[in-house]
Amino acid sequence: MTVHTQPMNRIQNAFQQDKKLLNIYFTAGYPELNSTVPVLKALADAGADLIEIGMPFSDPLADGPVIQASSTVALHNGMNMRVLFGQLAGIRATVPDTPILLMGYLNPVMQFGVENFCCEAAAAGVDGVILPDLPLDDYVAEYQDIFRRHNLRPVFLITPQTAPERIRRIDELTDSFLYLVSGPGTTGGANTQAAGVQDAYFQRIEDMQLRNPRLIGFGISDKQSFASACRYAEGAIIGSALIKALEGADDAPAAAAAFVSSIIQ
Repeated sequence: MTVHTQPMNRIQNAFQQDKKLLNIYFTAGYPELNSTVPVLKALADAGADLIEIGMPFSDPLADGPVIQASSTVALHNGMNMRVLFGQLAGIRATVPDTPILLMGYLNPVMQFGVENFCCEAAAAGVDGVILPDLPLDDYVAEYQDIFRRHNLRPVFLITPQTAPERIRRIDELTDSFLYLVSGPGTTGGANTQAAGVQDAYFQRIEDMQLRNPRLIGFGISDKQSFASACRYAEGAIIGSALIKALEGADDAPAAAAAFVSSIIQ
């Protein structure tokens, strides 16, 4: 398969840094409908290297109870795709350099229209999209040209069960990073992989000499687990632990900033 490259974007620029990267996830419209931009700015200002904005959906297959609950709250608050893109309009005036990715599920994107979604995302300054339930074959056949036209980088998940051939195909299909799921289960769950099994999995991926950098996600919640994951990758992804920190916070942006500081300071 021919590897197609696109112009450098913020995601690739982030990986030029000589450090382990913190990619942090939060749910749009949580804890309040208008929390999205203040939380996003607080995370960026506090030093998050990449930021994933969760697009709430009523049936989030890969998400554990914490993120599911935040999605439910956000939907009740009135969050939807149109509202989110309205909130993100002009975001690059206040968050100029931090890569922003949208993470969610294929159904709402299809309902919005894939072309419309990519157009709006690109206009807002979004750099990448993570849709865990998007089949690779469908992406290549139906959506790849649209993503490329709008310079949006897809991110695909790799698990301990992913076959080497699929891993190499994923590596060919993106110019962003590889999302390594740390073990079985959903986001925010206790890490059920034995350390030795995890070591072998991460080492196997490293030995493949893939061209994209790697970030490890699922089950990473604090400074210690972040540092542990970073031994095997260029950085790690935290989601549920931040959502917990935002829950009930009097000042959500301040809580977001404090959480980032607790990981990277």
